[in-house]
Amino acid sequence: RTVDEVLSNIRNLLNDLGSEQVAVELVANGDAVIIYLPALSIYAERIRLLAQQGVRFVACNNSLRYMNLEREDLLDGVEIVPSAVGELTRQQAEGWAYIRP
Repeated sequence: RTVDEVLSNIRNLLNDLGSEQVAVELVANGDAVIIYLPALSIYAERIRLLAQQGVRFVACNNSLRYMNLEREDLLDGVEIVPSAVGELTRQQAEGWAYIRP
């Protein structure tokens, strides 16, 4: 799926269930972390609006290191986790649903 579809799915989920009823986190790893680069992201405004509704945007630190990117290179509000796989595993262990794009 494309980033556009993923962001639309998040918006649709929030519209359906309400941001007060569901926690949403988008974990980007590998080449996908480029969606968080202000200069390259055509999705920056949509990400900002979803973040205002409580969506957490997360980047994999392993991927950032591989791509020679730093925290300062990312959109404001993007959080960094040590690894995407670790983050997804922790979230699933806590009962989160994993919806793969």
